[in-house]
Amino acid sequence: MSSTMSGHTAADIRVLVIDDHPASLELLESALSRPGIEVLTAQTPELGLELVRDRRPQIVLTDLMMPNISGLEVLKRVMEIDPSIDVILMTAHYSTETAVEAIKNGASDYLNKPVSLTVIRDRITNLAEAARQKRRALQLEEEVLANAEFEGIIGNSPVMWEMFSKVKRIAPHYRAVLVTGETGTGKDLVAQALHRLSPVSRGRLVVLNCSAVVETLFESELFGHIKGSFTGATTDKPGLIEQAHGGTLFLDEIGDMPLSTQAKLLRVLQNQEVLRVGSVTPRKVDIRVIAATHRDLRAAIAERAFREDLFYRLSMVEIRVPRLAERQGDLSLLTRHFLAKFSQQYGKPLRGLSRRAEIQLSRHDFRGNVRELENIIGHAAMMATGEILDAPDLPDYLLAHHDGGDVHGHTHAPAASAMAAHEVPQALDSIEEQERMLVRRALEEANGNQSQAARILRIGRDALRYKMKKYGFEGSSFQIQ
Repeated sequence: MSSTMSGHTAADIRVLVIDDHPASLELLESALSRPGIEVLTAQTPELGLELVRDRRPQIVLTDLMMPNISGLEVLKRVMEIDPSIDVILMTAHYSTETAVEAIKNGASDYLNKPVSLTVIRDRITNLAEAARQKRRALQLEEEVLANAEFEGIIGNSPVMWEMFSKVKRIAPHYRAVLVTGETGTGKDLVAQALHRLSPVSRGRLVVLNCSAVVETLFESELFGHIKGSFTGATTDKPGLIEQAHGGTLFLDEIGDMPLSTQAKLLRVLQNQEVLRVGSVTPRKVDIRVIAATHRDLRAAIAERAFREDLFYRLSMVEIRVPRLAERQGDLSLLTRHFLAKFSQQYGKPLRGLSRRAEIQLSRHDFRGNVRELENIIGHAAMMATGEILDAPDLPDYLLAHHDGGDVHGHTHAPAASAMAAHEVPQALDSIEEQERMLVRRALEEANGNQSQAARILRIGRDALRYKMKKYGFEGSSFQIQ
């Protein structure tokens, strides 16, 4: 059966209770109904799963021992339908092994019967408020995303605003710029922004990836050639420099340019003229040059792999593109941006990530930076069968690299991930109590050092601080850094 609260204002949170005992359903429905919360009830797991599919409750409260389908199986199926749903399991047959299995499979909590109505009300109230906060956070994030785009580059962190400001100041005046940064940070986007904001934005932006050109063809490609200058040169051909006349030449991965070509490029920059291969007549050009590299050019100079004079000509103005790890707060923003992009590209109504997927992303070091994040979200969006991207949708390498999860994308809560290092008592009533104990033990073992305690628990420092606040450890001796 299904029941909806009456006599209240419109509900913004739906709670589904699944239990094969009618008396328990009636009691829980009465206890949980309040303004803002709609209570749905189901006496069978099958009906409960139908309601999950049709009504998409934010919270599911289910008994563990039921005929035909167990509570653990209900949990797994709910996670397949919508992994953003909070699921609480209740049982009179408590065991730590089952509790850990439940948490691994996405449960929010695991309660031992008999459970007081006060405890259940508190759990539901907290989860309902968390759901509202997440909804508000997503709305705010969408507003921030709409205002966090600079010339096609997404960023709202201080280091990115600093870079945006530098680009705006440089763009009207530069003749040559060096853009540095690790692979995948978006150096090409910075080059495009510089060109669009420059006085020659109506001219062409001509791109040469120096790492993709065969050395013997480099000069012909860049400077052009005249007919008969070498075997196969059947006609005169202008090079990329001439094609960029009146606009911008973008030399990507300039650290891979041959030394002989570097010398000739330097002359182009100094004299603003180009000499085609085989010609003795220079041609005047008016170009701006943006060079980009992930290499340490100063080290290359020391190894005689890059010309010092060319480096100083290019690096009169230098823009460094920060790593994703330096862009505090931009991960979720970029994730939503790529989610919207691939949702449209694949024709899927994708609306977010599950907690398990978010945890996996937050633990990853992203050596490939923004490009790697884009590939990960693109892969997950392609694999997703529902509206929420879940951990199993992520690439296998991302899941296999973390001890906190397994290859099936099941994220271990701190209580589970720290079990090898700590004995979990059998008599505790809930996973939250186990987690509180483990956080305290880790802090004690680390003598209050939060970084060390976070490593013991295999979670981030932000997650540790959240749990310290949650369990009332703030302001104590555990605040020692």
